[in-house]
Amino acid sequence: MSDNSRAEILVVDDDPISRRVLAKLLTAAGYKCRVCNDGSEALKAVHPKPPSLLLLDFDMPGINGAEVLTRLRSDGHSAVSQIPTILLTAHGSEESEVSCLQAGADDFVTKPVNAAVLRARIETQLRLRSMRRQLERQNDELEKWRRDLERDLAAARLTQQSLIPQKPLALPGWEVATCYRPVIQVGGDIYGWLRMKDGRILFWIADGTGHGAAAALLTTLAKLLFHHGNVEQDTPASVMEAVNHDFRSIFRARSFMTAMCVALDPATGSASLVGAGHPPLLVVRRNGTTESIASVAPPLGVIDQPEFAETAIDLQPGDAFLLYTDGLFRWAKDDRRRLNPQQLEKMMGRSAPSAEALLKAVLVHTAPDTAVKTSPDDMTVLAVRRNGGQ
Repeated sequence: MSDNSRAEILVVDDDPISRRVLAKLLTAAGYKCRVCNDGSEALKAVHPKPPSLLLLDFDMPGINGAEVLTRLRSDGHSAVSQIPTILLTAHGSEESEVSCLQAGADDFVTKPVNAAVLRARIETQLRLRSMRRQLERQNDELEKWRRDLERDLAAARLTQQSLIPQKPLALPGWEVATCYRPVIQVGGDIYGWLRMKDGRILFWIADGTGHGAAAALLTTLAKLLFHHGNVEQDTPASVMEAVNHDFRSIFRARSFMTAMCVALDPATGSASLVGAGHPPLLVVRRNGTTESIASVAPPLGVIDQPEFAETAIDLQPGDAFLLYTDGLFRWAKDDRRRLNPQQLEKMMGRSAPSAEALLKAVLVHTAPDTAVKTSPDDMTVLAVRRNGGQ
């Protein structure tokens, strides 16, 4: 028997002989023992110092065992309402057993009491009590962990919000519309735009591994690397090379991210794009035709010196392009509704009057409002459209 000296049992029985016999038996077994003469005395005794277990006679004058137990179970203090209780009954019938359990008893023992049976029942209830308390402590620890995690995620969310553009880029002759939906408070997607040395605008997007605070830190790093690469380099391919070199130097191939960037000349509509393991760029022409341009290089951080080839495109008035992460195709909960880049290209076979209209058309097909919170992945879409050509 374990920790008997720590367990205190309160015996409640109106028969003095039964009280003495039970007290002697329990003391000999190593328990501390208190006794009460009736139910009223027991109700007064449990509040100042709740016992480890209550041994309660079922048949008593005045407040009987069932009534005592009913009051205890409805008590507002869990230390009182959850006291393990074994009812003692002189009736060995099934009806008596059911009555004991319905009254809230954890177990029952019939009189005359068999000492071995009583000790076994007591040990079982004390063991269950110990397990319940351990579970409560673990739940408290989990709750503390959850609160700490929520605080971390809230801090990470604020950090990430400061990194993501709060409003579309104001670019004369062009429209920019964006959508960002993380799975939880923070995600592994990041995007932005930078002015290059030659005056072009570098639109970039990246999708890192993971979710949560770790993913938010990864997106912070991604933004720093793209900004640094843009300062040091003058082409989208060399920017990607610089980002890949720094990313791999930090993580040593233990992490990776997909990325794509488009260097756009706003005056002429000419652009150059580079992709690294990222979903294809989708171009929607004014006349309703579409085309997709796939990434050639592997994700950033995978190999040392990948070849980043640039692809040139020309955007006329009314033309637009879409940068997006692969979460766009995972948003629908129903696998049968999920799209792939080729299906999306076919669906977008018509022009849109604005970048916002194009973005909404994409979301209607891939991520309707009813599908929010059903995605296993973050989703980001960036639509850029050249004005005119109506």
